[in-house]
Amino acid sequence: MFDLLIRGGLLVDGTGAPARRADVAVTGERIAAVGDLDGPARRVIDAEGLLVTPGFVDIHTHFDGQATWDPILAPSSWHGVTTVAMGNCGVGFAPARPDRHDWLIGLLEGVEDIPGTALAEGLTWEWETFPEYLDALERTPHTVDLGVHVPHAALRTYVMGDRGADHTATPTEGELAGMAGLLAEALAAGALGFATSRTEVHRTRDGTNIGTLTATDTELLTFARVLAEAGRGVVQLISDAYQSPDDEFCTRELELIEAFARTSGRPLSFTVQQAYHSPDRWRDIFARIGRWQEAGLNIRPQVAPRPIGVLLGLEATANPFLLCRSYAEVAPLPLAERVAALTEPQRRQRVLAEHAELAAALPDGLLRQICCGFDVLFELGDPVDYELDASRSLAAQAARAGTPAVELVYERLLADGGRRLLYLPLFNFAHRTFHDLYEMLTGEWSLLGLSDAGAHCGAICDASFPTTAIALWCRDRRGGPRIPLERMVAAQTSRTAAHVGWLDRGVVAPGYLADLNVIDVEQLACRPPRLVRDLPAGGRRLVQDAVGYRYTIKSGQVTFEDGEHTGVLPGRLVRGRRPAPGSAAPGSPTPAREPPGSPTPAREEV
Repeated sequence: MFDLLIRGGLLVDGTGAPARRADVAVTGERIAAVGDLDGPARRVIDAEGLLVTPGFVDIHTHFDGQATWDPILAPSSWHGVTTVAMGNCGVGFAPARPDRHDWLIGLLEGVEDIPGTALAEGLTWEWETFPEYLDALERTPHTVDLGVHVPHAALRTYVMGDRGADHTATPTEGELAGMAGLLAEALAAGALGFATSRTEVHRTRDGTNIGTLTATDTELLTFARVLAEAGRGVVQLISDAYQSPDDEFCTRELELIEAFARTSGRPLSFTVQQAYHSPDRWRDIFARIGRWQEAGLNIRPQVAPRPIGVLLGLEATANPFLLCRSYAEVAPLPLAERVAALTEPQRRQRVLAEHAELAAALPDGLLRQICCGFDVLFELGDPVDYELDASRSLAAQAARAGTPAVELVYERLLADGGRRLLYLPLFNFAHRTFHDLYEMLTGEWSLLGLSDAGAHCGAICDASFPTTAIALWCRDRRGGPRIPLERMVAAQTSRTAAHVGWLDRGVVAPGYLADLNVIDVEQLACRPPRLVRDLPAGGRRLVQDAVGYRYTIKSGQVTFEDGEHTGVLPGRLVRGRRPAPGSAAPGSPTPAREPPGSPTPAREEV
C-alpha cells in the first residue's frame, strides 16, 4: 500500500521532459512509482486538471537567523519551496565568538535589512563553531530542508577580531591558516560550501563596508585550495562586476572569479543583474562565462525571474521623501499620526519643495533612483502583474493627468492609511522591457536565484520568485516569447539542486525525495506584499501570499494545503552533497550529474 497517491495530474517532472499525464505514488519519504498506477493508498489526492512538479529548490536565501527560531520559513514555504540554501553573500551567524554576537547582528541588520532587535531576541546562540551551528539547526525541524554555506565575513572576524571587519586589513599567515582550518572543519561537518561578498552595497548597521569587500587574491585562493583538498563544496559570491561601468575593475574581478574556480575545481555561481548605469555589462559577463564553460570551469550566473525591486512606503525602510527635513520631523510618529501630519497642506508644500532641492542635487545612482525614479515606479494590483510596462508608471500616469509626478507619488503613499507600497525595479529593467531579462533566464548556463528570502525585511519581498517564474513567464507574458513550462520548472528544481550537489531531489521519479507541488496553474498568482510584525521583539518584515498551490509535499508529508500549514515539520538540515538515487553513500566521490533530460549537464564533481 502506498502512503500517498497523487492521481491524474499533468506531470512536469523537473528534467525538462515534455509534460504528461501521470500518477505519482509515495512511500515514506521517497517517490515509489510514476505512471498509470492502480493500487490502494492511505491518502489519495485528486490532481485532475492540476499541475504536479517537484518542490522548488531556492539556492539563495538569508534565513540564517530566522531558521533558528521559526520552523515555517515563510514566505518561501508558501511559494512551493521545499529546500533552501542559506549563508549566501558571505554573511551569517557562525562561527561566532561570544563577544562578536552584537557585531554579527549589526552586520546582518545592515547588509540584509533584518531588524537587529528581532535577531537579538530570537537568536539563541547555542553555538560558537560552524559545526555547532549545524547541530543547532539539525535539532529544529522545519517545513523545508536547509543547507548552509560558510560565510566569509563571520569566518574573518572569528579569527581576526576587529581587524576582520576592516576590508583593508590583510590577514597574517597564521590567521589565514586559522581560517583555512575552520573552513575545512566546516566542510567536513556538512557545510554546503563557501560564500563571500565583494560589493559596496553591503555595509554594516553603522555604514561600514563589509570586511570581505577587497579580500586579496592570496586570501581567497587560500580558501579555494581548501575546497580543492576537501573535494567537496560549492562557491557563491557577489561582486560589483555586473554593475560597474569600469572595464578594468570588471576585468580584475572576473579574473579573480576565474582563478578561484580554477584553483578550487568546484562549482561556482555569482550574481549577475542588469544595472541602469551599466545596462549591457551582463552580456560581456555571459560571454565570458561561455568561454569558461568551454574551458571546463563550472561557473554560472545567478539571475532573477523579474526585476529586483525595492518596495517604497511610509512603513517600509525607504520612501522618496525620507531625506526631506520636513518628513524627517514626523517620521518617528505612529503611522496614523504621521499620515495626518503629512496631509496638512503646509507640511505637504514644504516636503515637496525640499524634495525639489534634493532632486536637483543628487547624483546618478541608487539613492537618486529611490528618491526620483518615478518613471519606473509602479503600483501593485491584486494579484500582482509583474510584467512591467513603462506606460503604467506613476510618472506616465501623472503626465497623462497633467500633474507633477512627485505630487502623485506623495498622494499614493498616503493611500490606505499610509500602508500603500510602491514597486521600484532597481535592476533588470534598464531598457524598460523584459527582453534582456528573457535572454538572461534562457541563457545556457543561467541559474535561477537571488530571491534573498529572509532578508531585506522592510524593502524587498522576492521570496515569491518561484510563483512569478511560472505565472509570468509560462502563462501571462504579453510583451514577448514565453518560456516553456517544462524548462522553467527544471530551472528551479533539478537545475538548482544539481548545481549545489543535492542530487536526491528536484525530479519526480522513483527513488527521489517526495518533494512535490500540486498547483492550479490557472489560479497561480502572487498577492500584494504586506508588512507584518511577527518577528521576535515585534520586528517587521514583508511577506507575500500566494494562491494556486493546492498542496505542497515535503519528504512525503503534506506541509501546506490551499496555503494553510498542516502542522507537520518534515524538513531537516542537509549536510553537504546528497547522492542521486541508487548511487554511493553521501561523502563518496560520486561524479555530479544533472538528472536525465536536464537542460545542461553539470561537469564538475560535487
